[in-house]
Amino acid sequence: MEKGKIALFLADFGHQISQIEKIYDLLDSRSNALAGKKIIPESVESSGYWLHNLFCAYEDLFKIVSAFWENDIRNDGAFHRTLIRRMVLNIEGVRPALLSEKSFQHLDELRGFRHAFRHAYSYGLDDERVIYLLKKVLKEKIGVLGELNAFRKKVDSLKDTLGGRHYDRK
Repeated sequence: MEKGKIALFLADFGHQISQIEKIYDLLDSRSNALAGKKIIPESVESSGYWLHNLFCAYEDLFKIVSAFWENDIRNDGAFHRTLIRRMVLNIEGVRPALLSEKSFQHLDELRGFRHAFRHAYSYGLDDERVIYLLKKVLKEKIGVLGELNAFRKKVDSLKDTLGGRHYDRK
């Protein structure tokens, strides 16, 4: 494996993490807007939209990881679940696991919500479900982001053990 390719992977990975963090910030503001007030449908819909976007951002991150390390996930009916499930695997000699089983379960619940959100045009969103998931997502944020950061550090240490050309800006 080439040092430059790992550096590019880490740049893509870091950029996607920053997108995820921005969405968490938006969700935090939505949570504050919903706290202690009469529930306004538009606030619930906005929160649902950003919960949907959060999973999409995670899924884009998982695609970056999968494309770089494995590059073999079929886009069939189980693609979304297979992709997230693959992130729990420690693939010996290839890459460490990205997520713990606990984070997988949390993000899989978010995946299920995203599916429901995409098909809610005929029945709308359940206010209580959106508020529950919003609180849960914000509660689990530190744990999931911590796992992603630990993965990044492992990959970065791999890059440091490889030879290859290195470009320093002067």
